[in-house]
Amino acid sequence: MTTIALVGAGAVGTRAARQLVDTPGIKRLLIADRSRAQARDLADRVGGEAVSLSADGLMGANAVALAIPSSAAARLAKKIISTGVPVATATDDETGTAALFALNGLAKKNSTQILVGCALLPGLGDVLARHGANALERADEVQAARVGAAGPTCAASVRRSRREPAREWSNGEWQTSHRSGAQLVWFPEPIGEQVCEQVSLGVENLRRAVPEATFVLSRAGEAPLRRSSFSFRGRRETGDLWAGVRIEVLGWQGSARASIVYGAVEHPAAVAATVLAVATARLAGLLPAVKLEQTKPGAWSLGEAIDPTSFLAELAERGVRVAVFEGVAGSR
Repeated sequence: MTTIALVGAGAVGTRAARQLVDTPGIKRLLIADRSRAQARDLADRVGGEAVSLSADGLMGANAVALAIPSSAAARLAKKIISTGVPVATATDDETGTAALFALNGLAKKNSTQILVGCALLPGLGDVLARHGANALERADEVQAARVGAAGPTCAASVRRSRREPAREWSNGEWQTSHRSGAQLVWFPEPIGEQVCEQVSLGVENLRRAVPEATFVLSRAGEAPLRRSSFSFRGRRETGDLWAGVRIEVLGWQGSARASIVYGAVEHPAAVAATVLAVATARLAGLLPAVKLEQTKPGAWSLGEAIDPTSFLAELAERGVRVAVFEGVAGSR
């Protein structure tokens, strides 16, 4: 009997819970949240079991999914992997992912894995980047862009990243970008073109997913409305927004320069929840059709650990589909 623990009953956690209870092989779902009432409410709705938000409360799980702010995710992940239980996190900000990757030694010591950044970008974007690199004879550049946020915490991290200096990976080292201004980026419909600015979000995970790339950058933009509506206070509601990711991998096919571009559009929390649920189920030994590229203990990005083709096939079965852009090699 496979038991999964889910921490976080917000926008991503709620949808991840539904994905997990529908996954073959999961017989028991433990749900924890800092609001015990919220955990109980979600557990009642999906047929799970509300437990305390502590390492003891999560005991007995074969794998743990963390859909909580990065400040809490690293602390809790440290406690969980110390018991030898694998963890998947939906953390997407640069500081949070760095803290989780820093648990690499602890994960190795306890013979377990932690998958860092199982969301939109990082997450789905890493897998698409690896998928594109696999299709080229030699990949040397990755350019990523995203719009949308899965919840208030995610939205705050995107806004913060757009204010801070952006870092990019160039010729084997980190560099602070000195580029100014924004750039139009094309996403699949119904999003279309969006103004995006260079950020640091996702660059580390992309670099890990495509280690042969000598140049990696990421951009982010505001999420477009799913419909023309605002809250009564005049603010856009997260649930009314689209989320999109666009990944361009450049390299060589023979002597010709080549470019492969993938894109995906969905409800922001739905994408992150689906990616998180599939990653967690695979850590627990379920979904054998999703092949693992990395079985060694440690902290890994999703693009490092998961076979892209089989992972994307599982996402498609769950309603998250990827579009392929036709075109020629792009430029910086």
